[in-house]
Amino acid sequence: MAATVIRRHWLATRLWHWINAVAIFILIGSGLGISNAHPRLYWGRYGANFDHAWAQVPRFPAWLTIPANYNLAISRRWHLFFALVLGFSLLAFMIVSLVNRHFQRDLRVRRRDVSAAHLLADVRAHLVFRFHDPEAPGEYNALQKLSYVAVIFLALPLVIFTGLALSPGMDAAWPWLLDLFGGRQSARSLHFIAMVVIATFTVVHLVLVILAGWRNEVRSMLTGRWRIPE
Repeated sequence: MAATVIRRHWLATRLWHWINAVAIFILIGSGLGISNAHPRLYWGRYGANFDHAWAQVPRFPAWLTIPANYNLAISRRWHLFFALVLGFSLLAFMIVSLVNRHFQRDLRVRRRDVSAAHLLADVRAHLVFRFHDPEAPGEYNALQKLSYVAVIFLALPLVIFTGLALSPGMDAAWPWLLDLFGGRQSARSLHFIAMVVIATFTVVHLVLVILAGWRNEVRSMLTGRWRIPE
């Protein structure tokens, strides 16, 4: 019996996925290089060496940072350039996904998706490596919807706007940004927290792709065609 192949991902989704993958990888690496310049996090408007820090961030090894040798200026250049890539690609993806109804059709979270019974059933299915509904294989499950919505509409916008708040030029143009986040150091702390959330999501996403069959999953994100697992 021939395997059933369906069309799963729109072109805009596939393009954004790969642009986003490159941008996130470089932003995390360069961000860790920037963090090494002062690995302490504060709340409020000010923070320096002798102020109380709510978190002491570890110094990250060279194999995790961009560039591999400590160079704050180059880390900032990489970070600022790919921050623009991340921000404008997210904006374009949101506009296209509203026009082609990708959000409404595929990522709309319904009441049944967040019921305790439905979420528990999804968790149990994931624990036995069953990642799709045989009756509706092309649909996202509840855990996918909730995680994608959290990243697209919460974590990514938070990391972008807190990043803007850390720019002196943007502070001059939009001084309300610092007030919105409670000060420069609070914005920096929230920026780091959002990065950790995005990095954690990325690691979990990669693990699940491998468990679900990475060849099939990667092919679907390259061509849009996904083979329904038997």
